[in-house]
Amino acid sequence: MRIISGFHKGRKINAPRNLIARPTTDKAKEAIFNILNNHYLWKNISVLELFSGTGNISFEFASRGVTKILLIENNYRCIEHIKKTMKRLNFQFNAIKANVFKFLSTKIAYSFDIIFADPPYELNKTKYIEIIDLVFNNKFINDNGVLIIEHNGNFTFKDHNKWEFDKKYGNNYFSFFKKKAGNKPDSV
Repeated sequence: MRIISGFHKGRKINAPRNLIARPTTDKAKEAIFNILNNHYLWKNISVLELFSGTGNISFEFASRGVTKILLIENNYRCIEHIKKTMKRLNFQFNAIKANVFKFLSTKIAYSFDIIFADPPYELNKTKYIEIIDLVFNNKFINDNGVLIIEHNGNFTFKDHNKWEFDKKYGNNYFSFFKKKAGNKPDSV
């Protein structure tokens, strides 16, 4: 894994071999950030990364200048890796060890511009729908915010009223959801 752009462009992030995580590939990450880059000023946004694993996505956001980042991950070893990498790269954001479903079931006093979720691929579609509904129903996302879910191609979310579009990179699919669904654009 490497950071694609920003202050730490080209910097490698080496996760321990025994870490149970499936990081988003550099190619897919670069493509997703190219889409987002056209719609957001990095220094002005807030980001929530769910099922953060190695923290790969949040490190990319931080390198690009995002300072309001919250990571939620249930695996203690992943959280330890994230905190060590944050310290090494001099990033200051919050990484919380918590169950994502429990976290999303709580009410919080703030919301986010971008929420990126990379749940385990073995989750069934019902659990993915639960994530989407919790994010929107519990007001985790700002009015013009976007939820991006990484998943395999076993199912689609085109029938969900918040779905906007999908992108496919290799074997990875990224579904984009917005608060105000209307016409289905090609990008955020």
